[in-house]
Amino acid sequence: MRGDLIERSFEIAAERCEDLTPLVYSRLFALQPAMEPLFCMDANHQVRGEMLSQVIRSMLDFVGPRQYAVTLIQSEVMNHAGYDVPPAVFGTFFGVVAETVKHLLAEDWTAEIDVAWRELLAALDYYVSHPNQIETARDAAPA
Repeated sequence: MRGDLIERSFEIAAERCEDLTPLVYSRLFALQPAMEPLFCMDANHQVRGEMLSQVIRSMLDFVGPRQYAVTLIQSEVMNHAGYDVPPAVFGTFFGVVAETVKHLLAEDWTAEIDVAWRELLAALDYYVSHPNQIETARDAAPA
């Protein structure tokens, strides 16, 4: 997986858009309308911004040193089950981030970047769909 391409695509997106939060969440709520009511107390969108920031940091850690991303993703899948957030929504959220970055990169979104993002999303999906850390450690999940 080409982490450098993921990092660079985030850098370009940040140069073109000061705050990805409204773009990401409008896409998420269009795909997962049942999720919007969960943010009813987030009037100033700070929770959304913090969650997106944590997701982006996790994605960058995942394509880089992998110091915490896997454990965080698996833990958050389990934690969010208490809010009735199905694991599939995490996969949707990661995909929404990718689509938002792709939209912002426009003509700068290359076939090579597309492959890197598809590989990243597939790898993240493994941990989203396998939140049991004991199992994934035992199975030596693909990188």
